[in-house]
Amino acid sequence: MKKLARSFGLGMDTVIATPGWKGRPVSMVDPAQRDNFLKDVQQAIVFAQKLEIQQIILMSGDAIAGRTHEEQYASLLEGTKYAGDLAAKANLTLIVEPLNDKVNHKGFFLTNCVEGLKLIKEVDSPHVKLLFDIYHEQVQMGNVTQTLIDAEPYVAVFHIADNPGRHDPGTGEMNYANIYKAIQKTGYSGYICMEYLPLAEPVPSLTKAVDDMRANLVSLAANQRA
Repeated sequence: MKKLARSFGLGMDTVIATPGWKGRPVSMVDPAQRDNFLKDVQQAIVFAQKLEIQQIILMSGDAIAGRTHEEQYASLLEGTKYAGDLAAKANLTLIVEPLNDKVNHKGFFLTNCVEGLKLIKEVDSPHVKLLFDIYHEQVQMGNVTQTLIDAEPYVAVFHIADNPGRHDPGTGEMNYANIYKAIQKTGYSGYICMEYLPLAEPVPSLTKAVDDMRANLVSLAANQRA
């Protein structure tokens, strides 16, 4: 994988800590699964180091019936802190990703970046950041622009897709020119990743999405210099 990526002049930004998390006992909100979760994190660190990847995605897992939100959040917080200690020793960054439970991930526990930001602040580690998926946040909560401005100091990656349908940016209800403008104004310098389902041929679709993003960012930067 590393050799293939290098042949195209590409890097890899993340690897997921708990592959197959939906069907495996690796939930972060269940203390009984903590050891399994941390073993997965340790294995992901090995893969990340071999592949020269600096970031590892953490998924909360699904909510547990019969347990309060507070109990599950406490387990999520504690597990994230333990995982952050492992990442610190390896000099890697963990990125926690909230997912919407209204459309795509029924039953998921950590569903929005407002609570995700709260979690990252409480973990209080330079090795634990937020993955801000703009599509998921729009579906779950709305108010994307202000939320991303508030969260930006703690964000390592933005994911891009439009709503509804998780399609190409610019094909739905979201004003991506304004969203890119808001991101640039914060001074953000991390990854912005296209993670959407193209409505047309993938390569022209991706080329247009990236060109539009760059055009908006460059235009804003030029205006700021002027």
